[in-house]
Amino acid sequence: MIVRALYTFILAIAAPFLLYGLFKKRSNKPSVGKRWKEHIGFTPKLNFDKQPIWIHAVSVGEVLAVTPFIKELNSRKPEIPILLTTTTPTGAEQAEKLSAIAIHRYMPIDFDFAVKRFLKVTSPSQMIIVETELWPNTLHAVGKAGLPISVLNARLSEKSRRGYQKVRPLFNEISKNLTKILCQHQEDADNFKKLGVSEEKLHVTGSIKFDITVSDEVIQAGNLLREQLGKDHPVWIAASTHQGEDEQVLNAHKEIMKKLPDAALILVPRHPERFDAVSQLVANEGFSFARRTSADSLDSIQVYIGDTMGEMLILMQAADVCFMGGSLIGDKVGGHNLLEPTVIGIPSLIGPSFYNFKNITEKLIAIGLTEVVGGNELSSKIHKHFSSNNHDFLNISREFVLKNNSTSSYIELLKI
Repeated sequence: MIVRALYTFILAIAAPFLLYGLFKKRSNKPSVGKRWKEHIGFTPKLNFDKQPIWIHAVSVGEVLAVTPFIKELNSRKPEIPILLTTTTPTGAEQAEKLSAIAIHRYMPIDFDFAVKRFLKVTSPSQMIIVETELWPNTLHAVGKAGLPISVLNARLSEKSRRGYQKVRPLFNEISKNLTKILCQHQEDADNFKKLGVSEEKLHVTGSIKFDITVSDEVIQAGNLLREQLGKDHPVWIAASTHQGEDEQVLNAHKEIMKKLPDAALILVPRHPERFDAVSQLVANEGFSFARRTSADSLDSIQVYIGDTMGEMLILMQAADVCFMGGSLIGDKVGGHNLLEPTVIGIPSLIGPSFYNFKNITEKLIAIGLTEVVGGNELSSKIHKHFSSNNHDFLNISREFVLKNNSTSSYIELLKI
């Protein structure tokens, strides 16, 4: 209780800055707008006949990850309403694409008064948290209301475990309210166990991201983009890049173009607030380029900037090879999820830092994922993929994804 009170005091000091970060208008990024009151618990009423299942997914990535689960749940139990909350406006924008089967609300900030007000209006039957978005006051209020709380697709790296270990009393306050923790891998479960979580709460179920589906619309949109870029031109994508990586990627593309002058690069920065800066960088480097949000012609362009959110699968469908960002800037990020290009069926490359997705990445290395030591090696490895036949990888990758598909087991474990 004392620990949570201290946490709440610190949160109260930080709250204005947190809310400012959420509400501030940024170019290339949606804003909360008139819905800002939802973050302090003033949630519009729901028109449901039954209590909804509350699913919380913090932002775009988590919404995309949980989408197959939501669709499967709705298919099995169409009579059960689904309430989907996000913290960020970009997450809200992605959640609205599911409006036919799930209603969206913003997540209240982690104060008792805001969460209790939210619970009073929404009256959920249970809470499901995607990945590890664990807020002490929220979990306390939901637990006190007698609702089961499950964590779906939970992951806890060794680095994160050490961080929680430093605030062990606060973590104990958090974990005591959790009913079930569905972990991606055994290592995640082991790290939760080291923090004192009882074994009966822990289940190793694999990653929900194995359940990503590629719709016909995505395939058609990706194929159309590929035709616009040049059906016979070699195309590679650098996905979810960070500051310090874009320069390495562009240098690699220059080297590739020396041997393959008609090659095109699809460059997708991880964060929308960097879209303009990356576009300027590409221009300064002398490339002919176009942005996805512009109406520019794609004839003979060398770089195509993916400056939209939630369209990664479309962009990957248009490429022959994928480099996954967050992996060439030391240990700042620890890589990103490689399952999207694997589902599409294109070979991938990743840098030396992938601790955030260690288990999945190591499994993919075993079936053909290529590691690059640094930016200097990137161009030669990309060129090698352009020169090889990737049909075998397409079959292997699809078999790998199907083998690890586990949405059904989540629903059964959660007893929905």
